[in-house]
Amino acid sequence: MPLSHSPGPTPPQVHHPLFARFYARLSVSADAKGGLAALRAELLSGLSGRVLEIGAGNGLNFGRYPAGVTEVVAVEPETRLRRLAEEAATRAPVPVTVLPDTAEALPLPDASFDAAVASLVLCTVRDLPGALAELRRVLRPGGELRFLEHGVADTPGLARVQRGLDRTVWPRLFGGCHTARDPLAALGAAGFALGPYRSFDFPEKGPRLPSSPCVLGRATR
Repeated sequence: MPLSHSPGPTPPQVHHPLFARFYARLSVSADAKGGLAALRAELLSGLSGRVLEIGAGNGLNFGRYPAGVTEVVAVEPETRLRRLAEEAATRAPVPVTVLPDTAEALPLPDASFDAAVASLVLCTVRDLPGALAELRRVLRPGGELRFLEHGVADTPGLARVQRGLDRTVWPRLFGGCHTARDPLAALGAAGFALGPYRSFDFPEKGPRLPSSPCVLGRATR
């Protein structure tokens, strides 16, 4: 199936060199020592068919896609992270194509994927409703969106801290990340039907960080 549904402008370049280096190191450590690898495995378990992954980062999900997946199309606009994702794609157990596009403007046909994956990315997209609308567009009817995201805290104190950080330094330091977004509410507003999900803190031990409140689950187009 062709990747492009219509000709369009050159994808915008996203370049966060300092954050990309930091994230590439931190994510590998979080996988190996912090328990993130188990969460990725849970996120991807049971997927099959053609899968879209947005914000693939350095490609740490690629090695965990199950054998039932026939193809992964991944988008990653940040230049350094995309190079790392392309390297990871060569080692993946399933075919992976990495595109330089953003989640808000996918160069992909309507209803062309069986499932989609959003993994620690909805916090950073510039237009969250637009990105979710695009995900819904490219999923077939009944297609499943798997999500692993951090978001707004369930306690007033930490939620106030998150809002303050989002207005000031956090997005500048962490590649456009926002801590106070509500992924569950955003999915519902975009027309997805929420399936099973669970909320938890990551990491489980230590002080509760602005990025600690997380949710992992499924939603259906």
